[in-house]
Amino acid sequence: MPNSFFAFKQFIIKQDKCAMKVSTDAVLLGAWVLPNGSKQILDIGTGTGVIALMLAQKSKACIDAIDIDEQAVHQAENNFRESPFDNELRISKIAFQDFYKSTTKKYDLIITNPPYFEQSLKSSDEQRSQARHADVLPFDTLLDGVKQLLSDKGRFCLILPTNEALKFRQMAEKRGLYLSKLLRVKSRTDKQIEKRHIMQFEAKPTEFSESTISIEHEVRHSYTSEYKELTKDYYINF
Repeated sequence: MPNSFFAFKQFIIKQDKCAMKVSTDAVLLGAWVLPNGSKQILDIGTGTGVIALMLAQKSKACIDAIDIDEQAVHQAENNFRESPFDNELRISKIAFQDFYKSTTKKYDLIITNPPYFEQSLKSSDEQRSQARHADVLPFDTLLDGVKQLLSDKGRFCLILPTNEALKFRQMAEKRGLYLSKLLRVKSRTDKQIEKRHIMQFEAKPTEFSESTISIEHEVRHSYTSEYKELTKDYYINF
């Protein structure tokens, strides 16, 4: 049973009302993305609000967070309020499909840890199923909205399992969003298979860079120095 809260160095995430708890995926994404002076940031499907809070910790941006789940919105709102970064964060209960059609705002950085299961069996827990399945926010809809909301020099970052990431890259390029940065994630140093891809897209082709990270050594909970270095500003034990 997951803990009802997760303590980071500068904030606490309460997660008892959220279907999706704080995950390694979310922390990897939040730690990897650099705001680079972004003034306006959008977090799509914020859940507990963990990624929005991670970005608030390392930027002075105004951060809009949205989610379709009412309980998640209340939870994230409380997490924001109890953090040192409340003034920089705004939360709204709205589907991304409705959000991007109802605003003319442009964002310097858009970030999401999206639902991605398209063919797997759905959970009997409707809230958790909604958070995990891409039919709630199909990739093409996500890309269309991001393309509209991104500023000219803006960046779009997300994390996906490797197979879904390859498919997503092809769809993104057809819509004029180009991969500029890639982090290949392996669960352990003795594993060859890449578990996740963390990707950054931009509206114009640019210099491309990529790297690989392993989370653990061969022994469970024996974390690599590169993983500790990436997440040290957040995890208490690092």
